[in-house]
Amino acid sequence: MKKSLLALAALGVFAGAAHAQSSVTLYGIIDAGFVYTNNSGGQKQYAMNSGNLQGSRWGLRGTEDLGGGLKAIFVLENGFNVFNGQLGQGGDEFGRQAYVGLSTAQFGTVTLGRQYDSVVDYTGAFEVGSQWASYFGAHPGDLDNMNNSNRVNNAIKFTSANYAGFTFGGLYSLGGNAGQFNRNQIWSVGLGYSQGPLQLGAGYLNVKDPNYSFFGNNANSKTATTAGSTSNFPNSRVIGGYASAKTQQVIAAGGAYTFGAATVGATYSNTQFKDLGSEPGTGLTPVGGFTGGTGKFHNAEINFKYQLTPALLLGVAYDYTKGYGLGDAKYHQAMLGADYFLSKRTDVYIDGVYQHASGTDSTNRAAVASINGLSPSSTSNQVAALVGIRHKF
Repeated sequence: MKKSLLALAALGVFAGAAHAQSSVTLYGIIDAGFVYTNNSGGQKQYAMNSGNLQGSRWGLRGTEDLGGGLKAIFVLENGFNVFNGQLGQGGDEFGRQAYVGLSTAQFGTVTLGRQYDSVVDYTGAFEVGSQWASYFGAHPGDLDNMNNSNRVNNAIKFTSANYAGFTFGGLYSLGGNAGQFNRNQIWSVGLGYSQGPLQLGAGYLNVKDPNYSFFGNNANSKTATTAGSTSNFPNSRVIGGYASAKTQQVIAAGGAYTFGAATVGATYSNTQFKDLGSEPGTGLTPVGGFTGGTGKFHNAEINFKYQLTPALLLGVAYDYTKGYGLGDAKYHQAMLGADYFLSKRTDVYIDGVYQHASGTDSTNRAAVASINGLSPSSTSNQVAALVGIRHKF
């Protein structure tokens, strides 16, 4: 009798093992190009650049069927520079994404780890910096994070299933500071709709202590105990002077409509860096010396792309950024691009970006042009031209 029970138990174990199916996929992108800038800190610059249309990366994606429609999932994704082999995302081994969770087709997915916020998930795909224009074509300073410059650590995230074209989700990141529950806290929510030729999305993001929780959450980031300035904000005068903000808030929306071979898209965002001067040690004085002031931006983009042939995509876009609250800088940005597919996995591209600045920027000086990802110009104008190749595997 005991032998029979043991045999049945063993069969049950093997049956469970046979029922559970799992898979792991290795994937990646290698994107490399040549960039010309007419004015980088007052000088012309010729440079090689990695990760233009998409960040160069390799990753592992896995699923396991747990039965009853439930799956375990994970993603580990590394970013790197193809020209020197260095790690991307501030030295993190899996700086692009790293999460594990559970998923059902009926309700959606819950994941834990380093992840994208809802502004990226639901509106990022509508800006051309995430499409054909490269990250140089992102909104100035990527002030609204639509181009996914920053990820979120320690995040719990929910993404719904698709309900008649509608999806929704949210993210919450615990700060992890004893006795300071709100410090470094990040949360976001979003909603999307996709049906036929129409796509729409909206997202909200709220970040406490952004200099450390959002801009400074990588291995090589400066901490509050680092000697000297501890600013982790980008080398961009568009937002670089706002590192002392207590809170960053982003409200964003976007959409696209496809008719035939053409697609028209648009985005809008309102970004605010609140309570300037609340983060000590950043080495930056709030605009005008105001403590408790807020730097604010409106940003609007309209874009158009046309699939001229099955292999050739052409694009044009215009973006307008207006600062208010403290700085009153204005940035006009125009983008042109072409992407030619040699195969389903390999394409070559060419892009051009022009930016003109005016007014007073986040450093309380006359605004200069500052195309995303480049050193600021010494004048109000800046031009960047890019040619490159991308391969996916």
